[in-house]
Amino acid sequence: MNTILHITNGNAFTNVLKELEIKGDILTWQEMLCEGPTIAHIDSEDFIKVRQQFLSDFYNIEINVDELKKELNKLNDVSDYTEIVLWFEYDLFCHINMLGVMSLLHQKGINLPLYLVCSGRIEGEKNLKGLSELTPQQLYKHYEERIELTDEDRDLAISLWRTYCGKDHNLFKPYIVQKSSFKYLSNCLKAHLRRFPDSKTGLSVLEKNTLEIVRDNDIKSKHHLLGYVLNYQGYYGFGDLQLERMIQQLSLFFDEQEDQLKLNRKGHEALVKIHNFSIEINNNMIYGGLNRLDYQFNKNENKLVKTNINVH
Repeated sequence: MNTILHITNGNAFTNVLKELEIKGDILTWQEMLCEGPTIAHIDSEDFIKVRQQFLSDFYNIEINVDELKKELNKLNDVSDYTEIVLWFEYDLFCHINMLGVMSLLHQKGINLPLYLVCSGRIEGEKNLKGLSELTPQQLYKHYEERIELTDEDRDLAISLWRTYCGKDHNLFKPYIVQKSSFKYLSNCLKAHLRRFPDSKTGLSVLEKNTLEIVRDNDIKSKHHLLGYVLNYQGYYGFGDLQLERMIQQLSLFFDEQEDQLKLNRKGHEALVKIHNFSIEINNNMIYGGLNRLDYQFNKNENKLVKTNINVH
């Protein structure tokens, strides 16, 4: 039987895909591996435990382990399938999930032809587009033009996943200039390194941009700010949950009045690089194998350096 297995980047797009007349079975990937600890071996109880603990501690989310396993079990017998199509977007959120999925396929010894449908730049449009934002016609066109991933692409994904789960994220740097079928990968890797605190200000790029949005716009509330940040976050692709947490952590930099958010003195100081605020913000998120507070991004050296207070 010739059947295609589609692996999607989440429930929202799975529902879109079901409405299109594209044949095949669907496996929905429902993780956010761009945040929290990860271990390289995905098809393991340890992996599920680590993720369960993280999502519960940081976001108060309870993983439905049965549902998760039911989806992953679709990979236990792929004898009915002739190819696998990955549906992932241009952003960091999607790319790290995609690296995880490709590593999982490798760990399960699945060697079927592998294709990628990746949204992003659309001809004639200014903003990058997520899959769910495309018209049915645009989606069909993307599908028809899906990219067959090479053995080199697969090896690259596996290497990047191991690096992400490891302790030296500067190892990503050579890959920023490497050619591959993942045309947004370079932007995502740069974005990843820049989400560590800047060595001067202690702010990540996204935190700095968020304070600039408050400074330069008439922002009425945290919720209003969230809408702005969702639209202007570039290559991150974070959801409400992640950005709400970040805004909450940044609230030491602004004053909330009845219908206005205004930068306070600290907020202005952060933007003019007077102090390093990383300890005050105290965003102790783990990215794969690294705790964010252990490293800072040094612009001059264009790499991560160990945080002074943690250098022993």
